[in-house]
Amino acid sequence: MQGDSTGRLLRHAAEHAIRYRSELASRPQRPLHGYPDALAAFDGPLPETGEFSETVIDDLAVRAEPGLNATTGARFFGWVIGGSHEVGVAADWLTSAWGQNAGNHHAMPSAAAAETVAARWLLELLDLPRESSVGFVTGATVANFVCLAAARGEVLRRADWDVEANGLFGAPPISVLIGDDAHTTVFSALQFLGLGHDRLIRVATDGQGRILPDDFARRAAQVRGPAIAILQAGQINTGGFDPFTDLVPIARRIGAWIHVDGAFGCWARAAASLSHFAEGLDTCDSWATDGHKWLQTPYDSGYAIVRDSEAHRRAMTIAASYLPTAGEGERDPSHFVPELSRRARGFATWAIIRHLGREGIAAMVERHCRVARLIADQLRSENAIVVLNDVMFNQVLVRFGADETDERGDDLTRATIARIQRDGAVFAGGAKWRGREVMRISVISWLIDEAAGMASAEAIIAGWRAVQRGT
Repeated sequence: MQGDSTGRLLRHAAEHAIRYRSELASRPQRPLHGYPDALAAFDGPLPETGEFSETVIDDLAVRAEPGLNATTGARFFGWVIGGSHEVGVAADWLTSAWGQNAGNHHAMPSAAAAETVAARWLLELLDLPRESSVGFVTGATVANFVCLAAARGEVLRRADWDVEANGLFGAPPISVLIGDDAHTTVFSALQFLGLGHDRLIRVATDGQGRILPDDFARRAAQVRGPAIAILQAGQINTGGFDPFTDLVPIARRIGAWIHVDGAFGCWARAAASLSHFAEGLDTCDSWATDGHKWLQTPYDSGYAIVRDSEAHRRAMTIAASYLPTAGEGERDPSHFVPELSRRARGFATWAIIRHLGREGIAAMVERHCRVARLIADQLRSENAIVVLNDVMFNQVLVRFGADETDERGDDLTRATIARIQRDGAVFAGGAKWRGREVMRISVISWLIDEAAGMASAEAIIAGWRAVQRGT
């Protein structure tokens, strides 16, 4: 009888999920509830007795759905968030049902095997050194942490210091070179690793957030001792790429470990027409990227990729007497991530790559960048809308007002974002860029095409016109 009840419950949950996905296009592309309303919906005293399982699932859907954002739809541009492709979702459902802890290869052979193969495919897709090791983590935040932990250990090992054994007390200081427009998660990773988010050598950037080689060279010349250089593929606001071919030789001259934060930008290497943006990226030492962005895997999914697998292993290996050891040629998943107990993320990655293939992934990345250019062109055609970045990738940075430097533009931009979100035809969010209020448009949903892009641009223009009319 348990099998019958289990099947009924899982089918019931699947019906809610299918209905939610099928209705997404017709609902406002924003949450209907804010946090206070969502909290009120979920709040209540601790249950003293249990409830019927299907009732709980029904109630969960009723309470949760008004407070969900339309991140899996075609008209969500608020952040660089992939659309959770249906194949990945299906694989993730199975992952939850299988209940596998991906901590080691002996207890969960299939979970470990899926990671091993998916890791090899990822290196081929991104055209990164095939000897690299890959850790399956929650996202680019932890991927940056893992890669920089490997970097910290290796540059100190070269200085005859074992940080894994002895920590940082008494260790030689590490110089960290980083661009002024690096993503906040990189600064957080440095903080977590004891390197500090302010004790850094910050390098000047250009109008697209790209590191200036001359300033990088000048600051690198002052470095003595162990060093880490952090470069960027895909600046979060502009989509800009640091000039790797110029910067890598400079970093090599001072013996720095070169890490790349490529949460979404690494995927330029999967598309022939875009790979030139990331030329030279493969000559670096480590790379952080996301699956739940351009690969469209469900949350959570990220990859920590390290050329020196031994440095990666030294930084992350978890060992205990009750844990099996890897045999010759075997890959133990716990050697490359900070968690022992964790979700079997390799299944969804394997399934998405199988479904889309190299050609499908490349076509999707190219289509998104093409749609971003279409949206930018359409917005530029409207009076007093300014596109601030060079739209070469998937990011569009917009300001509303007659002059991009006019302080009144801050108020107009905030008002337009609020109006667009209230109207609900699209969802886009705000940010600050060079001290100015801007709207960010991130084109990265697997569902979007040129027609949806043009309709979204028209919805943004309509919101701007309504603000101008004061309606």
